[in-house]
Amino acid sequence: MEFFKLRRDIPFMRHALAFNAVSFITFLAAIFFLFSKGLHLSVEFTGGTLVEVHFAKSIDLDDLRTRINTLGYKDVQVQNFGSTQDVLIRMPVIKGVSSGEQSTQVMDKLKEADTNAALRRSEFVGPQVGDELTIDGLKALACVVIGIMIYLAIRFEWKYAVAGIVANLHDVVIILGFFAAFQWEFSLPVLAAVLAVLGYSVNESVVIFDRIRENFKRLRKLETVRIIDNAITSTMSRTIITHGCTQLMVLSMLLFGGETLHYFALALTIGILFGIYSSVFVAAALAMWLGIKREDLIKTNAKGGDIDPNDPNSGAVV
Repeated sequence: MEFFKLRRDIPFMRHALAFNAVSFITFLAAIFFLFSKGLHLSVEFTGGTLVEVHFAKSIDLDDLRTRINTLGYKDVQVQNFGSTQDVLIRMPVIKGVSSGEQSTQVMDKLKEADTNAALRRSEFVGPQVGDELTIDGLKALACVVIGIMIYLAIRFEWKYAVAGIVANLHDVVIILGFFAAFQWEFSLPVLAAVLAVLGYSVNESVVIFDRIRENFKRLRKLETVRIIDNAITSTMSRTIITHGCTQLMVLSMLLFGGETLHYFALALTIGILFGIYSSVFVAAALAMWLGIKREDLIKTNAKGGDIDPNDPNSGAVV
């Protein structure tokens, strides 16, 4: 399915150096903010108080957030779980205020909204749990990166694996840079979004790499730069359809998903936009600069003919 078909190839690689210079500057800016400001970690990572409350009727979460904010608590997470009458509240550690005092203050405010509000559970999540979650999150990220590199190296060739993983890490660092620069809350859902972006971004790179491999078979006389330009141009319609539909869904979560899904959808939005950019101008350009060629993907026989691994007679000399 195609919305349009371009008759002439767009010379993407002609401007690869300029676009990668912009990427490099953006990447350095993200690194700067990560080291200067750091991530604004949520309760799951830093520790805090968890309060579970049951209401006699469905309750407005925005109203609850407003009431709790009057206590001077910042970055409080309020969300439903199980039903619209059950609410889970996460509060960060406040110096000089114990977990029990936090729970009491919050319950007093909540009873202003519903006098029948009942405290079901109140517990303190210590920083040690946060450290464990941080380590597990880093392990998950490392496993994803290693798995992607192995996949690309097996399916294509090591040059493609290096180009693909650099482009993917470029997307991850830029997402983290945005969260550090604007001090948006970095929570477990955001971490899940970052991991999702890794897989989503590599999919676009694989599509382009696949088309490059096909072009090496079909367009034997074209040079590598034109092979890559043709691969990107010929997949543009598919890219617009796929990413456009995905972005519509993510935007709906961003606009209508409420406070709970806001930063999750925001991370996905940034990741999708930069994922498209990096697949074209970072992954493809790096693969070109690493010196990809037909012989990397297509084996040839003694006479220079292609060897098809699915054809038992391919490469035979008579």
